Amino acid sequence: MQSLWIETAKKPKFNNLNGDINTDILIVGGGLTGILCAYMLQKAGVDYTLIEAKEICSGITKNTTAKITAQHGLIYNKTIKKYGVDTAKLYYKANSNAIQHYKNLCDELNCNFETKDAYIYSTNDVTKIISELNAYKKINVKAEFVNKTLLPFSVLGALKLTNQGQIHPLDFLYKLSKNLNIKENTKLINMTPNYAETNGGKIKFKKAIIATHFPILNKHGSYFLKMYQHRSYVIALKNAQDTRGMYVDHDLKGLSFRNYGDLLLIGGGSHRTGRSGGAWAELEAFAKRHYPNAEIMYKWATQDCMTLDDIAYIGNYSKNTPNLFVATGYNKWGFTTAMVAAEILCDLVQEKSNSYASVFSPSRSILHPQLAINGLESFLNIITPTTPRCPHLGCALKYNKYEHTWDCPCHGSRFTKDGKLIDGPATDDKPMHN
Repeated sequence: MQSLWIETAKKPKFNNLNGDINTDILIVGGGLTGILCAYMLQKAGVDYTLIEAKEICSGITKNTTAKITAQHGLIYNKTIKKYGVDTAKLYYKANSNAIQHYKNLCDELNCNFETKDAYIYSTNDVTKIISELNAYKKINVKAEFVNKTLLPFSVLGALKLTNQGQIHPLDFLYKLSKNLNIKENTKLINMTPNYAETNGGKIKFKKAIIATHFPILNKHGSYFLKMYQHRSYVIALKNAQDTRGMYVDHDLKGLSFRNYGDLLLIGGGSHRTGRSGGAWAELEAFAKRHYPNAEIMYKWATQDCMTLDDIAYIGNYSKNTPNLFVATGYNKWGFTTAMVAAEILCDLVQEKSNSYASVFSPSRSILHPQLAINGLESFLNIITPTTPRCPHLGCALKYNKYEHTWDCPCHGSRFTKDGKLIDGPATDDKPMHN
């Protein structure tokens, strides 16, 4: 159950760390965000080292659908209500600039950036689509309301945003990473303010960026309360239609669509990690109903860190860690947001100002209803008297019957049936007991 990206791109190899080193900027995590940070720092002439516990792009990055867009669900109406029009304008501009940055890099790397229209649609509540359209008008963004699409079912309405994009994520990242200072199979074991201990040696650094999807350091930032993880599933169909755009349902549990070559990628079956949902069965039933002559060529799953207010956390890890930085909580919009994160963090570690940093500050208010939900979920699973338990913070693991894994409903760590770590924030395997 590997994504199609893995089988259609050639990965470069990197050495592991072998001995003690000094570096100005340490980047922990060799996924999309870490690689983009490394690229920008190298271009800026900044001394850095990126370490990855396994191989680059071997975590969540390999399972993205790589939709590059500033249209992040119903984000603008929500943001205007919570933070005002100016913040919403900055959010849009940051993500629009990220799209252009990808276009420019794809030109340099000879990667195929496909310009596509993006749609957010609804089959049951058009008022939310209209409210989002009105939010676009308030921030001076041109968008179009349509009630007909190329989807195989009727919609009440959809919001169309032109000149967005999509790419082959691993083709792009493997080309971008070739000449970067990356150490693979170099696992972080312990970190103090200026030293990192790894399985390959110690690293003395001045500043560090934690780019591990879900932050792995629990001491600062309270990310274990500020986020949860949401799992979703993808199938790639041959002999299905070309939707000629990228589509997402306004409902978190709805379906998403994009094409790659002659394949149609359908995403959905979503659920909070550690709970149950439609998974691949939901997608397969949809395909059988709407594309009876299609063939499933690939299927895979991924998960996303969800924040309290639908905006990512990018900046200082906490108020008390001036030399430690983080990027996390991309809310299903990881490809675009990772570029925003890299641009912000590249400035911050060089002590330069960035006009978008305040929008994404990890130290902004946590007073949102989702905080209570996250806290209750953690409490209930910590007091649940069952085994096995997650080594991250001790929550009771739940068996994922779709993927035959043990998943943590508190923070999203995942393990194989025999306890091998798949996804963090846990950093070690979990011994399983009968």
